[in-house]
Amino acid sequence: MFADSPRADVTDNADQNRFELWLNGDLVGIVGYYDTSPVAKKRAGGRRAISPVVSFMHTVVVEDFGHRGLAAVMVRRALDQARNYGWQVRPVCTYVQRFVEANPEYRDLMVPLDSISLN
Repeated sequence: MFADSPRADVTDNADQNRFELWLNGDLVGIVGYYDTSPVAKKRAGGRRAISPVVSFMHTVVVEDFGHRGLAAVMVRRALDQARNYGWQVRPVCTYVQRFVEANPEYRDLMVPLDSISLN
């Protein structure tokens, strides 16, 4: 029956700076992020537009739900949403780094860890 099928939803909780993995209505994982965009230099008429650079800081799945592939589901959907938002991603989290190595279709979103200057 459909009621017994697990339902995994990944949502962006922007107030908490994290993507959340909900399984059958229970919060079971997060990908924490932080906007590390460089400050745009002022020009006549305002600021220049830049793509936001968002650091994916950590990936956490509740221990009871570990080793089921849920972290991969959550990171994939978080990266898909980052692409929809037009973000560039700094993969601070080692899990995100390994995920992108295994899934090269996300490499175009990545910026090197040492490439951001916060002037």
